[in-house]
Amino acid sequence: MTQNKKTILSGMRPTGKLHIGHYVGALESWVELQNDYKNYHLIADYHTLTTSLNTDDVFDDSIEMAIDWIASGIDPDKSPIFRQSQVKQHTELFLIFSMLITKARLEKNPTLKEQIKDLNLQTIAYGHLGYPVLQAADILLYKGDVVPVGEDQVPHVEITRQIASNFNENYKNPDGKLIFPIPEPKVTQFARLPGLDGKAKMSKSLDNTILLSDDEESIKTKMKKAFTDPSKLRKGDKGNPDICLVYTYHRKFNPSEISEIRAGCKSGTLGCFDCKMKVSKAISDYFLPLREKRAVLEQNKNSVLEVLTEGESKARLIAENTMQEVRSSMKLG
Repeated sequence: MTQNKKTILSGMRPTGKLHIGHYVGALESWVELQNDYKNYHLIADYHTLTTSLNTDDVFDDSIEMAIDWIASGIDPDKSPIFRQSQVKQHTELFLIFSMLITKARLEKNPTLKEQIKDLNLQTIAYGHLGYPVLQAADILLYKGDVVPVGEDQVPHVEITRQIASNFNENYKNPDGKLIFPIPEPKVTQFARLPGLDGKAKMSKSLDNTILLSDDEESIKTKMKKAFTDPSKLRKGDKGNPDICLVYTYHRKFNPSEISEIRAGCKSGTLGCFDCKMKVSKAISDYFLPLREKRAVLEQNKNSVLEVLTEGESKARLIAENTMQEVRSSMKLG
């Protein structure tokens, strides 16, 4: 029954239309988890401020991302979708949690160090340093028991666990009941899909993505540039599929032909161009139902906004109940 299910809070920063890396790394798992958990899905629009103060596109990007979520199979009736900025309790709990962790602990966050390096930042804002604390508030506001994440996000869950423990040690309900669960990370099995350039991460900023909304011709055009075994220059050359990005895509999106693809690559009978065209067709077919559903939603964005508004009403009720417990346990109201 629903009341016995564990709770999951998961979300993304709104970046507009999503790519197949988002699907493999998160969305696919979220859809599967809906039947076994109580799910809440957060559009983390406040988190966008950690890397850019320009908010001109945040609303439109939020709508586009919600469209991709719903088209991928997120059911708003089972799993409310809402914008972080429209549930003010997130910021209240963030303020309280910021008193429960040290600057030194946040500076040890390996994901933060990687972001600083990737973005070539000389200085970082207080909010960027503390964004794992806001993530902790996001999760614990809904008393999340489980956090589905990629491997790179596990350190954030550890910070959430520490903050929850620190709060529980200092504050309890009058009956001695602990306020927050200690959430567990749930690492997705296929956590990261490499980009078309062979980089470990698919990212719009690197221009190495295939969008969920891309049609077959767009996918073919992009796939032509995809990284392959550098020693296999022409058809007839023997290749090593284990170091080939295109083979990685075949494993995910074309498993029924994987033995044939592997043998053809190793023997040289399958050229890279033909291999790329095969996987382009497989990716296009895989996401065809999503694209069809997405096209309908694109024609009625007002209905998507209504989904968000309804999800925000549901989220506020849960969030305020949690904050009443928090204030009571802290003797703040």
